[in-house]
Amino acid sequence: MTDALALLVVVPIVLALVPIAIGRLWDRSGWVAAAVAALAHLGLSLSVARSVFATGRSSYAVGDFTPPFGIELVADGVSATLVLLVSAVTLGIVLYARTAGPHSSGFYSGLLLLTAGISGVFVTGDLFNLYVFIEITGLATYALVATGRSPAAAMASLKYLLVGTIGASLYLLGVGYLYISTGSLNMANLAELLPTVGYDSPLVLTGFGLIVVGLAVKTALFPLHTWQPDAYAESPDSVTAYISALVSTAAAYALFRIIYVVFTPAFDAAVPFALDTLVILASVSVVVGSVLAVLQSDLKRMLAYSSVAQFGLVIAGFAVINTTAATGGLVHLVGHAVMKAGLFVGVGALAGVAGGRTVDDLAGIADRAPVVSAAVAVLAFALVGVPPAVGFAGKWHIVLGAVEGGRPIVAAVAVVSTLLTLAYFARVIERMYFREAPALDDVAEEAAENAVAADGGSQSEPNDDEAATGDDPDAGDEADSGADTGADPDDDADLPSEIPSVSFEARLVVVAAAVGAVLLGLFASDLIAFVDPVLEVYFQ
Repeated sequence: MTDALALLVVVPIVLALVPIAIGRLWDRSGWVAAAVAALAHLGLSLSVARSVFATGRSSYAVGDFTPPFGIELVADGVSATLVLLVSAVTLGIVLYARTAGPHSSGFYSGLLLLTAGISGVFVTGDLFNLYVFIEITGLATYALVATGRSPAAAMASLKYLLVGTIGASLYLLGVGYLYISTGSLNMANLAELLPTVGYDSPLVLTGFGLIVVGLAVKTALFPLHTWQPDAYAESPDSVTAYISALVSTAAAYALFRIIYVVFTPAFDAAVPFALDTLVILASVSVVVGSVLAVLQSDLKRMLAYSSVAQFGLVIAGFAVINTTAATGGLVHLVGHAVMKAGLFVGVGALAGVAGGRTVDDLAGIADRAPVVSAAVAVLAFALVGVPPAVGFAGKWHIVLGAVEGGRPIVAAVAVVSTLLTLAYFARVIERMYFREAPALDDVAEEAAENAVAADGGSQSEPNDDEAATGDDPDAGDEADSGADTGADPDDDADLPSEIPSVSFEARLVVVAAAVGAVLLGLFASDLIAFVDPVLEVYFQ
């Protein structure tokens, strides 16, 4: 069903208009529209995956203009897997946001616009169209970060806007150089034309360099990562979980497409220093990101710097240029999205109970929120790379591929990163399970003082309609982390009503992410079998 490729983008955009159109008439229209869009997106992504599984590859010519002159949407084993990932994450975050917020119509419109942009990045087969979807993704993300409604959130959004605009501009300039060289924007057609122009052509090399730097900004590789910690830390928990799972993932996948689909492995053979430079940049990002994560006490900033390191590892796997390492990079890309989304939701939920989001604030939290604490611990060990979780499968293939490709430095960096990841997560787990919890009265007081600050203030403020009517169905009984007093006796038995508890939705999402991380690891061979045919084409 090739039409499903276009509908993956069209449906979220159309439904994004619903909260804007009727939000003032029905204050829950945003959540309903997002839920419908998430379910529709899941059905469409399953249709695309089924088609790819049956035929190996499907494409759609927008407006019936035959490529390379028209815009082409393409699905293969990799992109089909990633649009399924978008569906799963979107569904989980929409469920979590039902209680955690933000509840404004603007939030849900931005979320659906971001879903459309990311889906477009995963399925487009045209370089300029890729730029359009990257910009849609960026604009929606800037707006979502600003939903925190605090000065810090506004500053983080502005910083991301400035840095992200520079990255997108560099990417577009690089595309322009390739178009001047070849006269084409279609990825598959460029792969045929670039060898005739010459990979060592100054125009081609300049285009490659500008595109890589532009996408490195979007992926948040060191030292181009400066927007990410503030954006993650100051956003509402729902926003942080979503953008941490998918926004940089989309940029990393775009870089994968540039390296393997447009330039192909033949480019590395002709101009080896280009990808050698990318390997060095990615390796430095892995080490620096891991070290900075160890130094953090704020949990959201710790996870933000962790993402800098993890995406560095993914890009290093892509830049090694062999099937094993590239497979590891793709597996880790998928696994990281699931693990990081679950970790941010879990941290937000636990922060609501603990009254703060520093490492020390989680002292003894496992006694008050055992289910979420256990799921966060599973996700932490999965990200470290403890088998059988998916983190092990991805890192193992990257290490093997690096050794096979004669790049032992990448293998060494992966091992060092794993040890550092264990170091910063060990602190968190030690506080959760082996420290005495503070007195309940102190927890209640601290939770009340930090309820707004923990999530940028967005969840505690009603939207315009709620302010006008004074009838917010969610206000007053929920903490910013998605708390709902009386949600579940497992996590809040015998606690006074002033102590926030973890909502059912937050618990469900975190547990689902933990289970998903383990299942992806157990069935990693099936995932690899699904993406391997795509890579084999590039290495023929």
